[in-house]
Amino acid sequence: MLYAVVDIETTGGFASGNKITEISILVHDGESIIQTFETLINPEQEIPSYIEALTGINNEMTSSSPTFDQIASEIYDLLHDKIFVAHNVNFDFSFIRHELSQCGFELQCKKLCTVRLSRKLLPGHVSYSLGKLCDALNIKINNRHRAGGDAAATAILLKILLNSDEEGLIAKSLSKGSKEQALPPNLSKSEVEKLPLSPGVYYFKDQKGKVIYIGKAKSIKKRVCSHFTGNNISKQRQNFLKDIFSIDFEICGTELMAFILEAAEIKRLWPENNRALKRYQQKYALYAFENQKGYVRLGIDKHKTHPQPLYSFDTILEGHNLLKLLIKEHLLCEKLCFIQKNRTSCTAHIEGGCAGACLGKESAASYNVRVKYAMQHLKSMLPSFALVDKGRTEDEQSCLLVEEGKFYGMGYISPSTDVSSTEDLKSALTPYPSNDYILHIILSHTTQFPQKRIAI
Repeated sequence: MLYAVVDIETTGGFASGNKITEISILVHDGESIIQTFETLINPEQEIPSYIEALTGINNEMTSSSPTFDQIASEIYDLLHDKIFVAHNVNFDFSFIRHELSQCGFELQCKKLCTVRLSRKLLPGHVSYSLGKLCDALNIKINNRHRAGGDAAATAILLKILLNSDEEGLIAKSLSKGSKEQALPPNLSKSEVEKLPLSPGVYYFKDQKGKVIYIGKAKSIKKRVCSHFTGNNISKQRQNFLKDIFSIDFEICGTELMAFILEAAEIKRLWPENNRALKRYQQKYALYAFENQKGYVRLGIDKHKTHPQPLYSFDTILEGHNLLKLLIKEHLLCEKLCFIQKNRTSCTAHIEGGCAGACLGKESAASYNVRVKYAMQHLKSMLPSFALVDKGRTEDEQSCLLVEEGKFYGMGYISPSTDVSSTEDLKSALTPYPSNDYILHIILSHTTQFPQKRIAI
């Protein structure tokens, strides 16, 4: 079995926007190095000053060096039939695979990560960065942060790991069924093995235990593993994977509950890598306010947190349709409701549908009585229901409660619970903050599965 111990220096931290400036490949037979390849590479782009300060490699040094395409064939021949070894292997592999693919070579080979192996076979170290781990193991690194020096140190580390592997962990990780080398470098395989195949929510945490991403899933384990597949080489993904140290989860009875819990937890914890739900909000809402003459006016405006809206909408057309319904049912003034703007009086007054509030012919007190009834009518139009579905076990049911158009909460109840009693339900459910995103998910689900909805 031959290993290719690899180290590279680059112009930046992610393959899609950066290039390799130096590469070292040491072919290792498990006992010693039997072949060496090392060269600077002309990246054909400027080397940033901070990279030059770290590695000592500058534009002048690489200007006369070969470009990657000039040595791609040689690199591919060295790597394609060997086990690719590196410290944080997915970083080096992503760069080399990307650059080889640009030259027409598709690199497919098994990988070994000396970070992951060191955590398993050499437990108890404070840090598993190459420099600190080598210091702890008395491995001398000549020319730190250069490809040749770091690769030579990694080769010595590989020999230590091979000699320490009394239980055959390396062979297991290289087996066809093992997905371990696809895992982030700082995530233990046991963290993935403990995950259930149930619906629920999972939490990726960094080294300090801070939640950096929250996701929902129909099958937690399958969804988590899908994060680590594919060849996305963006900076965001590379940094994201590097920061994952542990995973927590919460099982839910249904995928719908997982959707809702995910939305609520993102709002509560605000993880840095959840972006889509942070930006979600309804665009328009119906508001009521009293003008200087004492008339209560209804109107559609862009959604705001304050004042509290009477109802929210995805589109302004949806809002206007509801407002026109209230106007017709309760003989409200279209001008005071901002449906008509460029008239002295609304057209409904001429036709007898408005008592003249727009002209001051109807008192504010009289008009406001009908506005009050319209608002009560709107409240009665808002649904109150329970959504009952399967639980986490056969001895329970999941239950979500919507009360007057607002999501109250969810939880698990006995199959014998009286669902028609709101107070009994509330005592068994966990309250959650309601928002339009969650309500939209619930209403969409009840439209698709009306048999699960129980009116209250």
